[in-house]
Amino acid sequence: MLSRAPRLSLVVPVYNGEHLLPDFLRSVAAQTLPAGEFEIIAVDDGSTDGSPAILKKYSGEMPGLRVVRQENGGLSEARNTGMREARGEWLAFADADDFVAPATYARWLAGAEQGRVDMLLGNGLYHYEGREPDRPILRDASATQVVSGADWLRARLEARFLPHMVWLHLYRREFVETNRLCFVPHLIHEDVLWTTRALLRAQRVQFDPEPCYYYRLPVRRPSPGELARQMDRMIPSTIYNARQLAAIVQNEVDAADLAKRLGWQLVDGALSVMHLIERHPEQAARRAYYRRLCEEQFFGLLWRHAFDARQKKKIAGRWLRARLRSLTS
Repeated sequence: MLSRAPRLSLVVPVYNGEHLLPDFLRSVAAQTLPAGEFEIIAVDDGSTDGSPAILKKYSGEMPGLRVVRQENGGLSEARNTGMREARGEWLAFADADDFVAPATYARWLAGAEQGRVDMLLGNGLYHYEGREPDRPILRDASATQVVSGADWLRARLEARFLPHMVWLHLYRREFVETNRLCFVPHLIHEDVLWTTRALLRAQRVQFDPEPCYYYRLPVRRPSPGELARQMDRMIPSTIYNARQLAAIVQNEVDAADLAKRLGWQLVDGALSVMHLIERHPEQAARRAYYRRLCEEQFFGLLWRHAFDARQKKKIAGRWLRARLRSLTS
């Protein structure tokens, strides 16, 4: 147990991750940041495999590792629990099936403290487990001086690529608490809303392009039952995110150009709902989802926030397809 407040709190949700969890913990144990300067808050979200035993073993070997156990509530609930437990001046997130380079958090902390930022924006690698070479998540951005979060958001939307992954960021904990940032329970792609809101409220952010975080992309084919459960979570979450982004555009954005570009993000992400519905293995569920989109006037919402004629053409095509498939799918 750490005797004083650490510089950094790293929040790590854990759920049935016994196969990859040891790799992650070893990568954290190898950090060049002095052990007394950071804590790892592993939130065991009701694991039913060997993860609790692994956490117990490593907690005896890693003085900064604290394990918090709770009933299964999902990724958002686990992150919220970890934030409530955090004591560090800075806050970071990681997923237990990924891993980090040894100097990651020392580098990010040094940059954040030097720039006196609200958020340090880092970079990572898509890690394909040797199937193909790793590649940077952000390949088209150079290091920045300190800018506002809104300016960074605008630049990324202009580039048509904004990675929302919260594990690419380091946050001043006071900034998170002052702005009452939290994750929406039971939501998939929960970091879309979190990152958008955080950037809109951050006065000082800075980007470090050095890839440090390894985002694993394993190959796994779910069973039809697993796929149905995944889609039954992802489809409503995609609809919810679109409606919440629309509320953000309406209530939290003053600059017309930024509001318009956020509309592009809203539509671009929301149109993926059609692909998700088409992946659902159950015909009756597909028809019900298509009907829901039409009855709730989802495409009207997208039309009102379309960035240009190209997006409107896509929306019209998806609306027609949904109308037809609500009857025949």
